[in-house]
Amino acid sequence: MKLLFKKCTSSDLNALVKISKTTFVEAFEKDNDPEDFQNYVNKAFEETNIEQQLQNRDSSFYFAFKGEQLVGYLKLNENTAQTDIKLKESVELERIYVLKEFQGNQIGEHILKEAINLASQRQKSFIWLGVWQKNVGAIRFYEKHGFVKFGTHPYFIGNDEQTDWLMRYDLINFQES
Repeated sequence: MKLLFKKCTSSDLNALVKISKTTFVEAFEKDNDPEDFQNYVNKAFEETNIEQQLQNRDSSFYFAFKGEQLVGYLKLNENTAQTDIKLKESVELERIYVLKEFQGNQIGEHILKEAINLASQRQKSFIWLGVWQKNVGAIRFYEKHGFVKFGTHPYFIGNDEQTDWLMRYDLINFQES
């Protein structure tokens, strides 16, 4: 499968807000308190918030297209934009999402590979991410692709404190295939 990746710019703001909200709601709404969840979504994916992230030189969003169809996206953070680690030799994969209707077609695998390629091109030592401990399918996906757990951190959905596993993939011996 061939996906086309496009780095997002301010002209992509509306589409980015839409896919961000849509994919997050599809993935997590059913597993969270409705009020906490709605408050979180309204704040986290508010247009000015996403616009500020787009303008941060240490954060980058990429759309994934299958043909002309937008199917998913990813977000990478470097340096002080990283939520936890903040090391020069690391990059955080903060978001990787595929629209529900395109899941099950290995698109997530291709997006993850692109994130790893981008981190490697930036000459980072490792890429890391946080994944909800109850998201067993995602944890299996990352483990299958060589990520290992190295810690945990709290993640809040409204007032609900949840636990994310911190997982990393070492890029030292990575070669683009």
